[in-house]
Amino acid sequence: MNMASKRDFVDYIADQCAGAGEITVKKMFGDYGIYCDGKIFGLICDDCFYLKPVDAVRPLLRTVDLRPPYDGAKDYFYIADVDDHDYLSRLVCETCKALPEPKPKKKKP
Repeated sequence: MNMASKRDFVDYIADQCAGAGEITVKKMFGDYGIYCDGKIFGLICDDCFYLKPVDAVRPLLRTVDLRPPYDGAKDYFYIADVDDHDYLSRLVCETCKALPEPKPKKKKP
């Protein structure tokens, strides 16, 4: 049974990643997507932080732990060490550099 993340934890992760750019979170499917400068780079599920797996970040990880953030999901990097602000900001920054730009939203007629 999945438990939703506590807002305190979500806010803490957003603060820890803030060195990478403008961090925002959006509630998705009962948990949270986390964005930097409008680009989604990770998920916060069950009070755990997951980063999109990009090759550029793998060598920066202290431990490589791939696991799905929720049932049926693809594997993401599970980040256990969330208390190091500089480390998280660097991971987020490098992840976002490697991710494609978000597609522009189509204007509704």
